[in-house]
Amino acid sequence: MNDKLRRTPLYDELKARGGKMVPFAGYEMPVQFAGIKAEHEAVRTRAGLFDVTHMCEFWLEGPDALEYAHYLVTNDIKGLDDGQVAYTPMCLASGGIVDDLLVYRFSKEKVLLVVNAANHDKDWDHVKKNVRGDVEVTDKSYETGQLALQGPAAVEILAEVVGERYRDLGFFRFQDGEVAGRPALVSRTGYTGEDGYEIYCANEDLEHIFQQLMKVGEKKGLSPIGLGARDTLRLEAKLCLYGNDIDETTTPLEAALGWTVKLDAGDFLGRDALVAQKKEGVQRRLVGFEMIERGIARHGYPIVADGEGPDAGPLGTVASGAPSPTLGKNIGLAYLPRKKYKPGATFQVVIRGKIARAQVVKTPFYKR
Repeated sequence: MNDKLRRTPLYDELKARGGKMVPFAGYEMPVQFAGIKAEHEAVRTRAGLFDVTHMCEFWLEGPDALEYAHYLVTNDIKGLDDGQVAYTPMCLASGGIVDDLLVYRFSKEKVLLVVNAANHDKDWDHVKKNVRGDVEVTDKSYETGQLALQGPAAVEILAEVVGERYRDLGFFRFQDGEVAGRPALVSRTGYTGEDGYEIYCANEDLEHIFQQLMKVGEKKGLSPIGLGARDTLRLEAKLCLYGNDIDETTTPLEAALGWTVKLDAGDFLGRDALVAQKKEGVQRRLVGFEMIERGIARHGYPIVADGEGPDAGPLGTVASGAPSPTLGKNIGLAYLPRKKYKPGATFQVVIRGKIARAQVVKTPFYKR
């Protein structure tokens, strides 16, 4: 990718709707429209429409496509049905997480990987260099548009545009079809903790689909949503953000993603390292916390034990942190020693040279 920021096909449309554009993962993307708190509330109580065209799509096709997809990631892709989606980490041989992604199983010979925009180049290199068997790998990231329609009213809004076809689509299931008369893949997935859909289409159809959804949805409270609310929504639902909560120095077992690691489903990259780590026992774990003294914990802030001063050796650092609009509390995620920091345990966050106490809590923070 060159140094110039990319723009999605919705750039002009979103800017005209008041989108405040910022650099993100190589793109100019809207961080907010009406404001993060208002947009967050819209998704929790009505519906929001996100431009997520920056996400990347790699296609695996050929006789060994399914076998290769299964080898690339920690989850059981061969155990999926055709038309089913899996969330999964993709690991190095060390067990460190290259990325977290969605895997769409079309058939034994056709699989779609949807990866994070900020990781496009390294993910593409990783997928290409580890090819096994008769598989053709194609990058269609820059010709594919994607929207996320999320919130309690999402099902009704889509039904008004397309009829009843996707109303009963199961969670983490997908279908090829149409939206607003244009070819589209519709998936019952999302990154908000709410019900809804993710819609993939050709770039040239993105604006038409967006406009038709907004035209119908605005009567039901549909709002365009920016990156700011996307982050607070996913944090409340304890959905990991790559680069904050997980990276190549963290494993799925440390990140509390053990449910995505199927050690008995056959070989995959990183399996040996994860088998060894599970046997030895995980020493640290990603936990959720809420602030019990005034202060907002932000990514990178040091964490120290209770009773220690701000210059004490850190226990760790804050992975993600923000005010929770739904809960009215300041919340966060952090890696802490596993045996000591269970729900109810307390520690301190160093915030601009001062300390504020926090408490480990059960997660997700919010569940619909």
